[in-house]
Amino acid sequence: MLILNKTAGVFSKPSKRNMYEFLRSFHFHPGKRFLHKLVLGIETSCDDTAAAVVDETGNVLGEAIHSQTEVHLKTGGIIPPVAQQLHRENIQRIVQEALSASKVSPSELSAIATTIKPGLALSLGVGLSFSLQLVDQLKKPFIPIHHMEAHALTIRLTNKVEFPFLVLLISGGHCLLALVRGVSDFLLLGKSLDIAPGDMLDKVARRLSLIKHPECSTMSGGKAIEHLAKQGNRLHFDFKPPMQHAKNCDFSFSGLRHIIDKMIMQKEKEEGIEKGQILSSAADIAAAVQHTVACHIAKRTHRAILFCKQRDLFCQSNAVLVVSGGVASNLHIRKALEIVTDATQCTLLCPPPRLCTDNGVMIAWNGVERLRAGLGILHSTEGIRYEPKCPLGADISKEVGEAAVKVPRLKMKI
Repeated sequence: MLILNKTAGVFSKPSKRNMYEFLRSFHFHPGKRFLHKLVLGIETSCDDTAAAVVDETGNVLGEAIHSQTEVHLKTGGIIPPVAQQLHRENIQRIVQEALSASKVSPSELSAIATTIKPGLALSLGVGLSFSLQLVDQLKKPFIPIHHMEAHALTIRLTNKVEFPFLVLLISGGHCLLALVRGVSDFLLLGKSLDIAPGDMLDKVARRLSLIKHPECSTMSGGKAIEHLAKQGNRLHFDFKPPMQHAKNCDFSFSGLRHIIDKMIMQKEKEEGIEKGQILSSAADIAAAVQHTVACHIAKRTHRAILFCKQRDLFCQSNAVLVVSGGVASNLHIRKALEIVTDATQCTLLCPPPRLCTDNGVMIAWNGVERLRAGLGILHSTEGIRYEPKCPLGADISKEVGEAAVKVPRLKMKI
């Protein structure tokens, strides 16, 4: 476990008196009995403060979320101390709203599940600190949650998906392919070697100054790229997908980003405008960037499916690809993945968009899954620490690369 670093000293724990007053605000409902186990999930891994109460059958009894997107759009990206302060200001209210909406008294909870890895250290610390106080007061079991495990298992809340299945997790902070063999049993097939796709799209949107575009001023970078791409012609620019000769399932986006930056600089000179002004070709660039990212993600995923089939790692008659994370809501990328799953007789499943981005429901549901499986349930929280960096499962990406699975060319007519 990771020892708290020096920055942990700045975390302000809620006082016992404040926690006592918080718990006193809830009233037990006489005569009301819950037949199922109930888990409170708390999520503060990055820039959303979220909480939810979910029962063991998958019913979402109550949820609440506070998004920091508007603040971070103004600052040009997530500033960890700002995110931390916003979590501090909102966590008690968000947990209270989720519990109130669920009509569940804290004393009726079966366990409390909280994201402790991976994520921004300052953000993770706020959620963990609050949760440990709550656990201490209520004397409830604590279930530490791996953020990516929660994303991967969300599909089992909305669909009947049996193990094993392949999962592609794509977001602003993560990009990986893994075979999910059980609640906490993952084989990592490939991951981004540098930045995540959502991070790259956000950076391109900032470089294009899309926040100044009248149609995109309130959108995150990735959403702005997707919106503007619909108006553009991707054929006006030719960006090559990265790692075309690497026969593995890893990803890379930083090199592509630098090529795009150079292209934008060149177009600014051609159009005689300064950095910070909107190019007339912005929509075409957005369309080309989005398509290139989609093709890169699709090809690596195609190889992962073929590798799993060759090694007989999942059910041949019912192979399932699950795509989750914030970038999974991008419809162009999803269509590229549909072309891959159609070609490989694989079923493509995505959680609803609201469950693709960070949320409390996925954390609570991961808690339910672990509670049912009897995995990672702590009755003592002594020594528990957050882990800003943490891999998912057993890494077999080297074995995947050595297999050098050939991927047939598919026409990406999207």
